[in-house]
Amino acid sequence: MKFFSLIAFAALALASPLEKRASVSDVATLGYATLNGGTTGGSGGSSTTVTTLAALTSAVTGGAKKIVIISGTITGNTVVRVGSNTTVIGQKGSSLVGVGLRVLNEKNVILRNIKISKVLAEAGDAIGIQASSQVWVDHADLSSDRDHDKDFYDGLLDLTHGVTGITVTNTKLSNHWKASLVGHSDSNGAEDTAITVTYANNYWTNLNSRTPSFRFGHGHIFNNYFENNGDGINTRDGAQLLVENNVFSGDKDSLYSTDGGFAVARGNDFGNTTNEAPTGTFTSAPYSYSLLAVGSVKASVVANAGQTLTF
Repeated sequence: MKFFSLIAFAALALASPLEKRASVSDVATLGYATLNGGTTGGSGGSSTTVTTLAALTSAVTGGAKKIVIISGTITGNTVVRVGSNTTVIGQKGSSLVGVGLRVLNEKNVILRNIKISKVLAEAGDAIGIQASSQVWVDHADLSSDRDHDKDFYDGLLDLTHGVTGITVTNTKLSNHWKASLVGHSDSNGAEDTAITVTYANNYWTNLNSRTPSFRFGHGHIFNNYFENNGDGINTRDGAQLLVENNVFSGDKDSLYSTDGGFAVARGNDFGNTTNEAPTGTFTSAPYSYSLLAVGSVKASVVANAGQTLTF
């Protein structure tokens, strides 16, 4: 009996997916967020679990080290300001509906495992990071719908006004008109040329545009999976992008330039599209990283992107 019980247990273990466990004290380990002293968020600070909009708004304010854990579903029509030295984590199954997060003039912030949907344009972006540095967005799930016109919602993940040290990893962006804008406007080069952003291992699907749209600055985009999008990576206004080992499937565009943007592209699977961006000068990222084989990107990204962590 004992022998058969062990076999049954082993079979059950193999049939059940392993939980992707993480710690509330994790720090950024990839991309630009690892530079300039790194990004530690609220690691080492007090921990608070919130279940209401009022509690969330209060818990994330201020510059003291803190970890804020979202539990259950929180609804509203607003954007909540997140202070420096903060980690905001969503428990598996939690969500923000109509409630976005904004990091404005702050430093050292981690946003992980957060599911945000249907933030109205009148409130702001699902996640908006502006004039801030050292921010890690990881395992987020950002979406709305495309049942309304393109201005009913704003961006899913906008990075503007000279942000630096930004890393976006393992995030799913889906079912939206305007996904991710980098750089505020064509006339904002004096501020936005400093921008540094890493996008790695993200899943972009059923998006109309801005996947991403990247003005000025430097961007490293690798091991992402793009599926059935109306637009591609748009390098603009002198931006210098390094684009590696990404996969495109069913997209109308993959990589192109407007207003003098540039890209160095290598190892990508552009599907039925072609690279239309002029070659730039950004050939080597200033940090260490590992590339997935391009043939493994789709399966890895689809399995891991989004709110898949357990804390």
